[in-house]
Amino acid sequence: MHAILSVRVDGTGAGARPGGPVLAQVLAVDCSSSMTWPVEKLHAAQQAAVAAIRRLPDGTPFAVVRGNEQATVVYPDTPGMARASDRTRARAERAVHGMVAGGGTCIGAWLDLSRRLLAEQDAPLGHVLLLTDGKNQHDEQMPLARVLDECAGRFVCDAWGIGDGWDGRELLRIARRLHGSASSVREEAALPGEYEQLMNRLLTKTVPELTVRVTAMPGCAVRYLKQVFPTEVELSDEDGTGRFVTRAWGDETRRYHLCLAADPAGRPRREDLQLAVAAVDVPGDDAVRLPPPQPCLVHWTDDPALSGHTDAQVEHFEQHQRLGEAVAAATDAHRRGQPESAEQWLGRAVQLAHAMGAEEQLGRLARLVRIDDAQEGRVALRPGAVAVDFHHLITASSHSTYGPASGTGTGGGTAGTTRGGAATVRCPVCTHGAPAAARFCPTCGHSFGERA
Repeated sequence: MHAILSVRVDGTGAGARPGGPVLAQVLAVDCSSSMTWPVEKLHAAQQAAVAAIRRLPDGTPFAVVRGNEQATVVYPDTPGMARASDRTRARAERAVHGMVAGGGTCIGAWLDLSRRLLAEQDAPLGHVLLLTDGKNQHDEQMPLARVLDECAGRFVCDAWGIGDGWDGRELLRIARRLHGSASSVREEAALPGEYEQLMNRLLTKTVPELTVRVTAMPGCAVRYLKQVFPTEVELSDEDGTGRFVTRAWGDETRRYHLCLAADPAGRPRREDLQLAVAAVDVPGDDAVRLPPPQPCLVHWTDDPALSGHTDAQVEHFEQHQRLGEAVAAATDAHRRGQPESAEQWLGRAVQLAHAMGAEEQLGRLARLVRIDDAQEGRVALRPGAVAVDFHHLITASSHSTYGPASGTGTGGGTAGTTRGGAATVRCPVCTHGAPAAARFCPTCGHSFGERA
């Protein structure tokens, strides 16, 4: 059973909380030898780091890490992290402008040093803003897989690509594991502005952690819960009890794909049965007003009009996943020197983006292909397409669109219907969707006994 769980947080405010700063910030800047050309690249990275430093509120712990095949702290020049003030921000800017490029790339070393720095801080939200222009060529010195395991749950990381030598899937791997996002810039000059906007958004996040707990009934199991909006993020069951931790919330909505497994053997037909209960909690904050737990209901049936129904939200995010897979396959084909195969996969990506109404993704795909028929996926690869164009597309494909309203059908008909007939109905009290054969609304409990 698949369902989309929407979680909305309101009323957090953007001010600092009592008891000290919420955020501790590490800026990890690639200073490998590839950053020396063109010269504008390192300059843009320095300007971006400065833009982020200037946005830090007074009292915020922060540090700047210079990364190549090793990792060193260029600011502060004393052990640990500095506290943001007019004096420390000015000193950090001078240290950033004094960085020089040289050496190789070992991203694991950068993240490991960031983890050790943040472990010494008591701010509830640790954040790493990582920038790279190259592939992780010295992974054997500190394997990224091992470092990500050690860093998971310790801080949030947003990973950015600049230049033309970085690996989009590598950035996605880091961001998804560390509850962040992967992004990139085509023009070096755009990076400082992007960093400033990212910091502005980050500083509105005053809820460091929110827990989603899915409690399965006997005979049911949780297969997975993963974030699908606004970006794809891996979630793991923290202690084997259906407890999934999400991080860094402001006033926002996120959506999660929940998959449950259940055996219908011996279960009654033609009535609603509860498979699981989903609930949210903010650990350590009794002032938060929590919503009531939501039941996950199943209705075992032999009616194909009901069993053949796919919720429009589930279908939307599954299509988005297939879009990402098509882009990754096109990237592999291009790398192997197979332009025809790359073109076919990009055509499939265009077809999926068109079906979802994802105009931004279509616009990005149009940089790589001429779109002759979006509905049929007929495209032509543009001359001069290079590897970095595909990697820009990979990072962009990790940002999903919101999707349709819950409970709508997939056949283009009215809300609550499918091609096979009525599958969901709208509750007249709360307007949420419910199975067509349900005797009560699973959201508000309103009885459907009087319904014709």
